[in-house]
This record gives sequence, structure tokens and C-alpha cells, in this order.
Amino acid sequence: MGSFPPAPAPGGRSLLNPFRRRFRLSRETWVPLAFILPALGYIGYFAFYPSVDVVWLSFQTPFPAAFGYNYGSLVQLRLWSAVENTMVVTAGALAIQLVAGMAIATILTKEFRGKGVFSSIAILPIGFATVVAAFAFSLIFPAVGGYANSALVGFGLPPVDWIHPNAQALLTIMLADSWKNTPLVTIILLAGMTTIPRSLYQAAAVDGAGPVRRLFYITLPNLKRFIAITLIIRGISEFNIFALPLILVGNHPILLTVLVYNLYSPTYPAIYQDSAAASVLLAFVAVFIVIVIAMGGTRR
Repeated sequence: MGSFPPAPAPGGRSLLNPFRRRFRLSRETWVPLAFILPALGYIGYFAFYPSVDVVWLSFQTPFPAAFGYNYGSLVQLRLWSAVENTMVVTAGALAIQLVAGMAIATILTKEFRGKGVFSSIAILPIGFATVVAAFAFSLIFPAVGGYANSALVGFGLPPVDWIHPNAQALLTIMLADSWKNTPLVTIILLAGMTTIPRSLYQAAAVDGAGPVRRLFYITLPNLKRFIAITLIIRGISEFNIFALPLILVGNHPILLTVLVYNLYSPTYPAIYQDSAAASVLLAFVAVFIVIVIAMGGTRR
């Protein structure tokens, strides 16, 4: 009769040792994990679970065998117009904020008299409430009159209705939102610029590189990750912009968030259509984040 192999001596090797070493949590691993678990639980319960629930509700209908009925009905409720307007506002506002934020951040990297006053004025708009910003820009860009039209008339140009035509209304939303949120973009980009060694610019200047070449070959490549962070933070907010356009221009032009607001009802089956509109918005945000991470998540 055969015998079992002898047990390994204390301190000897065992076939399970590699697995134990691999899955054993050291103090340096489980202590940080213990700190972030409450935050992960909070995000999972209050962010991911409601999102999954909304997507599930978007496919529920009171009619049997009507898969996708809620999404099909959104086409009759100006869905494509809302998607187009949301994309235009998001792209336009992000472009304005990146260009303006880059310009202001570049100025703030220099030393000049009055820099403290300039930086305070540049950062000030972020402290205003959204309602206040919307009200202020409704005085600057109204349908009739307003400060902007007064300036146009002063230059001999005809006044403009800034609210009712679709293009002017979207432009007004982009300008108002950019005025309020450009300071955040400036802060992020300025933090990134402080990490770029001055020696790179000095060497480029010695080689004869002008400001434009230094911008495209030194500044922008080294700011790639900071620009990605900016796009994610601001892009999510732009897709979800709601209070400012609703106060500034009302329901026209329609945006995805305004469409979700108009469709909302706690009763059934209305909540199914509202969940479908919210799921469309969620899909755009998710795709945008994936694209930004893929393009800006690695260094050159």
C-alpha cells in the first residue's frame, strides 16, 4: 500500500506558497484600500447603481414585445435636435475655455506689475452662482436691447436677437458658460505649466524657435495629461449643462438635459421615456470620457 508524501518541513517550500504570496495583502496595501472603500461604496450606490437602474428602466414598456419603443418615441420628441445642440454647445464651450484658459495661464506664468490684481479678476467668475451668471448675461445678450446691442449700434451695426435664432442662442449659452468656467480651466493648465522645465524654453529660444513653435512642440505635448483632465472635468459638466441655458434662453434651443427635464414624471409609463433620454445623455458622456482617456492618457 502506497504512502502519502511527507508534509513539508516548517519553513520549507509548498506548492501553495506562490499563491499565498500573490494574494496576501500587506499593510501597505490594505490600509489605503480600507480608506478608499467607503468612497467606492458611496460612488457605487449613489452613482453607478442609479445609472444602471435608469438604463434598465429605459427598456421597460407597458407593451409586450416592444423592445426599444422608448428610444423610438424620442425621435418624435426632438431627440436629434437636442443631441445636435448639446454637441455644438459642448464642443464650442470647450474650445472657448481651452483657448481662453491657455492664454490666461500663459500670462500668469510671467512676472509683471499688477499680476495679483489680474489673477484675482481672472479667477473671480468661478465664484458666481450659475443663476447670477445667467441673469447677468441675459442683460448683456437679450432678444431686444441690452449692452451687446448698444455696443453694436455704437459701431454702426444693426442690433441682434441673441435669444430666439438657434445659432445666436447657442452662442450666448457658450459665452455665458465659458465666462463662468474658464477660471477652472486656467487653474488646471497653470498647474501643468509650472511642471514644464524652463530650460526647455531657453534651449528652444537659443535654437531660434518662436512662440508658436514653442507652444506646439513644448507646451502642448507636456500639457497633454492636464488637457485630458480638463476635458473630462469640463466635458462632463458641458454635457450636463442645465440651469444656465434654461434660465438664459428657456426651452429653445432644446438640449438633452432640458429634454430629460421636460419628460420627467414619476408616473408610469412616462418615466420610461425619461429614462431613455437620460440613457442617451449617459452614453454620450461615457463615450466622450473613453475617447479623451484614449487620446490623452499616455505620455509621448
